[in-house]
Amino acid sequence: MGVKLLHLINLKKLSGEQLEEVVDKSIEVKCAPEKYLKVFEGKTLAMVFQKTSTRTRVAFEVGMAQLGGHPLYIDWRTTNFTLTDIYDETQYLSRNVDFILARLMKNSDLQRMAKAACVPVINGCDEKYHPTQAIGDLMTMKEKKGTLKEVKMLYVGIHNNVCNSLIEGCTKTGARITTFTPIINEQSRDNELIENAKKTGLWETTVDLKRAVEEADFIYTDTWIDMEFFKDPSFAREKEDRIKVMQPYQINKELLKDSTGYLMHDMPIHRGYEMSGDLVEDHRSIIYEQSQNRLYSAKAILLKLMEWR
Repeated sequence: MGVKLLHLINLKKLSGEQLEEVVDKSIEVKCAPEKYLKVFEGKTLAMVFQKTSTRTRVAFEVGMAQLGGHPLYIDWRTTNFTLTDIYDETQYLSRNVDFILARLMKNSDLQRMAKAACVPVINGCDEKYHPTQAIGDLMTMKEKKGTLKEVKMLYVGIHNNVCNSLIEGCTKTGARITTFTPIINEQSRDNELIENAKKTGLWETTVDLKRAVEEADFIYTDTWIDMEFFKDPSFAREKEDRIKVMQPYQINKELLKDSTGYLMHDMPIHRGYEMSGDLVEDHRSIIYEQSQNRLYSAKAILLKLMEWR
């Protein structure tokens, strides 16, 4: 069907049906990669990174290459994005490429980039949203359960950008999500997103972590400290405070003793903080499979954005 969608800044402009189309395409691409080997021949993906990345960069760079296209990695610090208006630089860049993937510090800059671009802009993570991560996670959940309808996810940790996109993704595709988040990252707060999620009846918060763990099909956690601040001396006090609050709610074998749910983490993992190290390779862990699926979901995102233009 024809969908007038240009950018993927968050999941707000996608209906549940459209979002599940991307999830299903991800699974299809994984099962039949040879079908898509040359579909982007002659096309270029610009990847603008203002902050560090492993999975998002690898997934989109390898994915674009395997689709037959050319991925162009751009380190923000080596360009004139550092010197001038992001709008003007994006106006230029978008005239030379077919897609832009951007991992920026501020959502407001990403919104400005999207406004300037004449090609699809994909949010590779900012302080408010991480939609490409959520799509890969939904793919993993559907692979394991065969459906997303009424599947139960529990998110334990800081209410952050990943949490926002998981709430959006789950509630739009019929999955149930419960969040246990003693700390809210204020820079990630999105009241509109929360109000829309409440209306679906598929999202709830809880203070009964033990019961939520026992009922969950998937137990998901994320870093307590944003990746760019984990080793930042100026963030040391905030890091210490967060650890004190969150340590009692670490994902560990004691917490999971009555659980048969799959264990998920978007990585990078800080062993001994949000999760005990022995659980990373636990029989319930699908973390590495989840991270591998970022490659297939990245391809699906590119394919669907091109289809929907």
